Amino acid sequence: MNTSASQSTWSQRFESALHPAIARFNASISFDIQLIEYDLIGSQAHAKMLAHCGILSAEDGEQLVAGLEQIRQEYRQGTFQPGIEAEDVHFAVERRLTELVGDVGKKLHTARSRNDQVGTDTRLYLRDQIHQIRTHLLAFQRVLLAQATTHVETLIPGYTHLQRAQPLSLAHHLLAYVEMAQRDWERLGDVAKRVNISPLGCGALAGTTFPIDRHYSAELLGFDQVYANSLDGVSDRDFAVEFLAAASLILVHLSRLSEEVILWASEEFAFVTLKDSCSTGSSIMPQKKNPDVPELVRGKTGRVFGHLQAMLVTLKGLPLAYNKDLQEDKEGLFDAVMTVKGCLEAMTILLEEGLEFRPTRLNAAVAEDFSNATDVADYLAAKGIPFREAYNLVGQVVKTSLAAGKLLKDLSLDEWQTLHPAFDSDIYAAIAPRQVVAARNSYGGTGFAQVRQALQRADERLQSAENES
Repeated sequence: MNTSASQSTWSQRFESALHPAIARFNASISFDIQLIEYDLIGSQAHAKMLAHCGILSAEDGEQLVAGLEQIRQEYRQGTFQPGIEAEDVHFAVERRLTELVGDVGKKLHTARSRNDQVGTDTRLYLRDQIHQIRTHLLAFQRVLLAQATTHVETLIPGYTHLQRAQPLSLAHHLLAYVEMAQRDWERLGDVAKRVNISPLGCGALAGTTFPIDRHYSAELLGFDQVYANSLDGVSDRDFAVEFLAAASLILVHLSRLSEEVILWASEEFAFVTLKDSCSTGSSIMPQKKNPDVPELVRGKTGRVFGHLQAMLVTLKGLPLAYNKDLQEDKEGLFDAVMTVKGCLEAMTILLEEGLEFRPTRLNAAVAEDFSNATDVADYLAAKGIPFREAYNLVGQVVKTSLAAGKLLKDLSLDEWQTLHPAFDSDIYAAIAPRQVVAARNSYGGTGFAQVRQALQRADERLQSAENES
């Protein structure tokens, strides 16, 4: 380790450098280098603000901004690659800036602390990533909507408790995930409001003696507000918790869909066929085709949950204001962002080109059970028989049918009328799977007419969101 470099980081209060192992333990440059573009943007805004307020000369401000821009180009070209001796991205930038513009570079940190600096960088980063994730969510919804549009009249068994319940339009089933993703999109938009608050100018914890203009720098950086309390500004990580909670819900929804795809792809269900582009085989069983994408999404969900829990535990015992513990906010946050984006992209590809629904098998599946039993009860209720009485009677009908090895559609009219005289020949049409689905025409139901209206509403909503993006 470069001892002189380590010592120059701190004031003359320190007489010797950090132990090399402690320096490695203390350093964050290995992961916070991801913030460099945001650190440069924030530093340029800070330099402009210092010049605007007369704290630095206009010439000094211009030199700082130009030097920071040169560092940006060096980083993008791969010639600026700071190592552990820099400790973190902020010192790495400041050191390189001083090399480029001389002593003027040492003026950049006027009226600023690393505490408000890192808070600013993190918010700029997360604001950008939230926008990207919301764009991924729109693409995911668009693919779900395309599949749903194709399969309005494809039927699929609906389940409760993983037991056959009532038949559904496959489009209705897919639209449920469109709604989940819409809530995710809206939730992230709400989180973004609290991300987009500037802590720049809060200093270490108490503000600064310099006559700065925090609103000016916030405006330059596109922040909507500034923190009203300097202690809160440097110590607040609520926005990170909120993001991780929103990210966790995105993964919950993707994981639920993943579990269904895994089931649907099994030979027992056989509702979908996996294409070669999104599945793998077994090293010893040549007949197998494995649903790797949904299995990985299901597995990665736990990582994001873990990052949320870790952030909460890190924060729960921290006194005001900044503590080194807060360095632990970044790796989990960065990984959660990467994981959510990767899972959304993979599931979007899977739905668009990695699987194919099997309408013949799906339509046949809804004819193989008693999921039309509720419609028998509804049929009797429509003829004036109290629903609870009808419900109990249909339970007896199902019991009798099972004993005879028959489905409801196989009962003769005489058998129906023996069970209750209100049954007539129209019972067969009433319990046909397609009619069972079509009849559920209440708002938000699975009836084909309702599903087509839901598709139109979803498409209009998506177009509006896509235009907003």
